[in-house]
Amino acid sequence: MSAEEANALARTTRINLLFDFYEPLLTEKQRTILSYYYHDDFSLGEIASEFNISRQAVYDNIKRAEQALETYERKLELLEKHERRERLIGQLKRGIEQLALTSQDKQCLMEWIQAYHQTEQLQEGGDGSWQHLKA
Repeated sequence: MSAEEANALARTTRINLLFDFYEPLLTEKQRTILSYYYHDDFSLGEIASEFNISRQAVYDNIKRAEQALETYERKLELLEKHERRERLIGQLKRGIEQLALTSQDKQCLMEWIQAYHQTEQLQEGGDGSWQHLKA
């Protein structure tokens, strides 16, 4: 995979994650166009045909919606906070494995972490179509 392809994939993944967090803040048209483009893999032409607008108008709508998502993230930092929690949970799990505890005590601690993690995911919006990418 080339660096350009890797960057495009990283960008698509980021937009999908931001969409999961901030979808309710977008207009209905923005939600639909982004969903068609990123989730359903529609081309600009297919979306233009669906909305009876030009491909340029679709492109402009996508770019404005992406900018809105990035603006929400800069202000609210929900994705950044989520990723930070995920890293900390991973560190906790690795740390527990290194402790001199009984298997039962380690299992208990892991279950508490998992319960916390599930509670956080529910507060973030449940099992959205791209939630699996967050883990």
